[in-house]
Amino acid sequence: MRKDKQPGSINRRTVLTGSSALGALSLFGAPAIAQNAAGMQPSATLPARGEFVVCGAHVLSMDDAIGDLPSGDVHVRDGAIVAVAANVPAPGAQAIDGKGMICMPGFVETHWHHWTNFLRPVMRQDDPKRSYFPVTAGLGVHYIPDDSYHSVRLGLAEALSAGVTTTQNWAHNTRSPKHADAEMSAMRDSGIRGRFAYGNPVRDPNDKQMDSADLARAKRDWTGKDGMLTLGICSRSVDDANAATRGGITPDMARKEWGAARDLGLPITLHTSGKGAIKILNTAGLLGKDVQMVHPLNTDAEDRELLAKHGVSYSTSPTGEARRPGDLQFDEMLEAGVKMSLSIDHITTYGCDCFGCMRMLYTLSNHRFGAKKKVTTKRLVQLATIDGARDLGFGDKTGSLTPGKRADLILVRTNVPNMSPLGDPYDALVTMAQPANIDTVVVDGRILRRKGEFIALDYDKLVREASDALAALKTRAKWA
Repeated sequence: MRKDKQPGSINRRTVLTGSSALGALSLFGAPAIAQNAAGMQPSATLPARGEFVVCGAHVLSMDDAIGDLPSGDVHVRDGAIVAVAANVPAPGAQAIDGKGMICMPGFVETHWHHWTNFLRPVMRQDDPKRSYFPVTAGLGVHYIPDDSYHSVRLGLAEALSAGVTTTQNWAHNTRSPKHADAEMSAMRDSGIRGRFAYGNPVRDPNDKQMDSADLARAKRDWTGKDGMLTLGICSRSVDDANAATRGGITPDMARKEWGAARDLGLPITLHTSGKGAIKILNTAGLLGKDVQMVHPLNTDAEDRELLAKHGVSYSTSPTGEARRPGDLQFDEMLEAGVKMSLSIDHITTYGCDCFGCMRMLYTLSNHRFGAKKKVTTKRLVQLATIDGARDLGFGDKTGSLTPGKRADLILVRTNVPNMSPLGDPYDALVTMAQPANIDTVVVDGRILRRKGEFIALDYDKLVREASDALAALKTRAKWA
């Protein structure tokens, strides 16, 4: 045992465990104010980056060159990972006791409609008139930028509490440039890493093209060198799945909108849960490495061969997809060589739980293929971390605990009733872990949650603001 890890020892690497939220904040200097170009007041400032070492954790690096360490240290300085090893000397750094915890990259989810987050109280899964599509279509047209901001902030708080450090904000209700700014402001103010996928407003005419001028403006004003926020577009579907509420476009319109995005160097994502989209897009010459599809349902072998050939990726949202007709074709996609990632979709009729998503995929794979299944629990954790980072274009910055990458990491408690005694860590994460096991969340070197609590965010205030905004929205919409 190292001297700086002796029980009760006090030295320059003061152990962070046991500190209060305010005490933890003070260890890392004055808070940094998040960018907010929408003119809205952030609900919290972001803790400053500092220097610390996670000590003695079970490290799952997601880096083949480093591997896994049953007892290892992770050294972070000024937002970057400096070293990952069994023993990292770092005089002067603060120490976070990682014993009884798994230290791993934060979850990278790749498709989430954050503008719908605060509609949860209005939804009823067992009432067709109050289910997801009627509610979002009915209320979405009445959104003002303030609604977009508070809804996104609410969901990002849940994301962070569940260990998500990167998200793709699939904004298919971008009603104006101010709405776009509001959602990107919410992402900046939350301190999360992510991509903003700019979309068309709910119930916009299908023959009305996306605002490409504002897309260019958003790229200029919001995507900086820090790599925290990038931009893409979320396209309306071409297979007419849910076209009545979400819009459906022709290949000609797709060429126009996708062409404008590609001229700006922006990636494209779209829903394809209906049949025929992949062949339509292939015939139109639109498939490419910059395309991500969502919901791997209702494809055939020819579709999957086309996806692999053109380097198209697929995001799966297993909790929601399990409620839809058709098999969730995760195993088929992997077998065909299609790049995959994991996503939440929305949190209106279920919560943010990447552990649960992995468990759902594992369970469905067992149910459908039994002993023939090839997916392992380690493969699923890779799906939820490094694969997601690569899918969103963040693979050089996050997704693994690799020296030189940015420090997006989580600590997962294992010395608790649902996880102990710990056996194989990957099995434990996929089959037993829950969001409540998330102890610490770090994004870009900022400690945003510690010991299961937000460091700077006033969560009660955030919920009040979201609830007030929803009440005002319902009044404007004359919603019964």
